[in-house]
Amino acid sequence: MGLAASQARFLALTARKDDLELTGQQINQSRMQLANVTNNLFTVVSNLEPDSPEAVQLQLRINALQSLDKSLELQLRRVDTQQQAVQTEIDAVQKVIDKNIDMTFKTFG
Repeated sequence: MGLAASQARFLALTARKDDLELTGQQINQSRMQLANVTNNLFTVVSNLEPDSPEAVQLQLRINALQSLDKSLELQLRRVDTQQQAVQTEIDAVQKVIDKNIDMTFKTFG
């Protein structure tokens, strides 16, 4: 791979990594919002009679929010895995670029 192609690949991978980082931040923000809502629901449920219909319905909502949080956690793991793969490829491309630069300077030096 030539220097220009390596540099283009490096820039594309860097953009992809940045995109994955943004996605990870958005997922974390969603999880924080879910945690706040869940916490508020727990507070409301604690003030109700445990067997009341309202408490049961709120507990069902809490369970649904917790399963949504687990789904978001899985998405975050996938994004983290993709980030690691992209970083590995960035490192490999950077080595190719460094070798191309060294060979160019040896040729002209």
